[in-house]
Amino acid sequence: MKLLKEFTIPFVGLKIGKHHFEYAIKQAFFEHFEYEDFNDVNINVNLEFEKKSTLLELHFKITGWVNINCDITNEPYNQIIENDFVLVVKFGDEYNDENIDILIVPHGTYEVNIQQYIYELSVLAVPIKRVHPGIEDGTLNSEILEKLEALSPKEQNENKEKKEEIDPRWNTLKKLLTDK
Repeated sequence: MKLLKEFTIPFVGLKIGKHHFEYAIKQAFFEHFEYEDFNDVNINVNLEFEKKSTLLELHFKITGWVNINCDITNEPYNQIIENDFVLVVKFGDEYNDENIDILIVPHGTYEVNIQQYIYELSVLAVPIKRVHPGIEDGTLNSEILEKLEALSPKEQNENKEKKEEIDPRWNTLKKLLTDK
């Protein structure tokens, strides 16, 4: 995958200390990753980049919304997302990204690309079950919801009555439990 230039931070020229970067993520970013679950995107990324003498600390914080389809009705809606992540970049003999929150880059590296981390933070911030807020509060009028309601199994009063009736033989056994 081709690296996007705007997400590459050349840290060699930065002074030791904290630096702030902001990114506005739109739909084109996810099209670059060939991710098609989002209809539209408006995400803000705040990155606090702290350069230390032996390592780098990156504090990601994303906020915004993604337009996705509901799992129940397939109606599009805006899902609010929020996520944060801390990445430590260390220097070593060879590149190693096996640990989730530690990235080891070879000595002599002068820049780090953060696009993959932004992508993963955004995708993982979306809930597993995507339910339109109109379903939860009852304001969504949809043909699919009406059809689901019509096809859902109805509780039968006969089964309730059978559960409420207790076989009289059990009453004697219950009496034994209370006699202790």
